[in-house]
Amino acid sequence: MTAAVIAVDGPAGSGKSSVSKAVARKLGFAYLDTGAAYRAFAWHAAKQGVELTDEASVATALPSFSLAESTDPDDFYVAVGDTDVTAAIREPEVTAVVSHVAKVPAVRAHLTEIFRRMAASTTRPGIVIEGRDITTVVAPDAAVRILLTASEEVRMGRRSAELAGHSAHTVGEQLRQRDRADSHIVDFMNAAEGVTTVDSTELDFDQTVDAVIDVIHSRL
Repeated sequence: MTAAVIAVDGPAGSGKSSVSKAVARKLGFAYLDTGAAYRAFAWHAAKQGVELTDEASVATALPSFSLAESTDPDDFYVAVGDTDVTAAIREPEVTAVVSHVAKVPAVRAHLTEIFRRMAASTTRPGIVIEGRDITTVVAPDAAVRILLTASEEVRMGRRSAELAGHSAHTVGEQLRQRDRADSHIVDFMNAAEGVTTVDSTELDFDQTVDAVIDVIHSRL
């Protein structure tokens, strides 16, 4: 059987990763964090010493990029080659540069193909794929397409809580910069036709998970 694809988009700090992982866990589905892959490539490109503001230079890091990303929501990890980068890719230093590499067409095309292969190879009954352009580019024909969003104030608060030890000002500014940069590539603030919006501004984590599962059950 072909796995049911659940596509989830949304801005930074909307809870895409944590909510999608919890939804996958509850439903027994696989889980794919596409943002982690872009972060992993940004980490890799920086380590390679390429000029991150030059598209041609960034593209030269693609042939040496070896990604290993778990789709098990209970055992999630990301590695580049033999290096586990699960924690490293969440550091502000990576957040500050990931938009530079994410806007490169060659990078987006390369990673999109990786995402599609990973989704097609899952042995679970479904897979929750989350990111920025999943409902429109990576999996426009997904069985369920959701835009998960929240107010900027709430999103900044959530991201700050995730990154203990970093100032709220720094985290908030990076969040705004990331959204501004990525909005030039794809519209992740407005639901495309056929996409259901779930606004978690007034919802706690468990309520948000339940709201997403309700949408999935109503569509499948």
